[in-house]
Amino acid sequence: MNLSLVFQSGDFVLIAVFLMLVAMSITTWSIIVLRFVRLRKVKQGNAEAKKTVLGAFTLKEAAQKLGSNESPMGQLTAESVRAYQGYRQSSDKTLATALPLNEYLVIQIRNSMSQIMRQFDGGMAALASIGATAPFIGLFGTVWGIYHALINISQSGQMSIAAVAGPIGEALVATAAGLFVAIPAVLAYNFLTRGNKSLSQDMDAFAHDLHVRLLNQKD
Repeated sequence: MNLSLVFQSGDFVLIAVFLMLVAMSITTWSIIVLRFVRLRKVKQGNAEAKKTVLGAFTLKEAAQKLGSNESPMGQLTAESVRAYQGYRQSSDKTLATALPLNEYLVIQIRNSMSQIMRQFDGGMAALASIGATAPFIGLFGTVWGIYHALINISQSGQMSIAAVAGPIGEALVATAAGLFVAIPAVLAYNFLTRGNKSLSQDMDAFAHDLHVRLLNQKD
């Protein structure tokens, strides 16, 4: 089927529907490629950061070695060590430093984890919105195209199968295009949600180990 006929014979609304679906498809695949590449780099960086932390004698040494590591675990280690050092070296009495070291570290690590994990929410709302609305946008284009096809047929007076099947068939392409855009968006959203959940679980386990090691630091 020649899709160029849709742009040649379709009206403004039908053309706008197809252009909107094309923009949604480009957005979806851009997010998919960028997020998948980033997720892979994050896993590699986390593995390297975890190995460095476990192999270091002190967390201060580990933070220095992780200077160029921008993985979530590397960032969490650096921020937790800074919070630990700030608590130990602070001479000012504040609400934060008035807490016991254990509770202070729990608050700081939890806040750092929230800020770090928020970076991985980018694009998720777009994928969810595209997956939910693309089929309806395509269906709207189909209904609009069929309506105008029937109006044109009634005005021309041609009631043959060829006269009906052509315009209506072109209008039905809009529904197929909507599904073509929505299915990858939904699949990518589910996969990335699972990836974020797995990353969050790994971060929770790492944060627990980091918290224990900070409490037992002697330097």
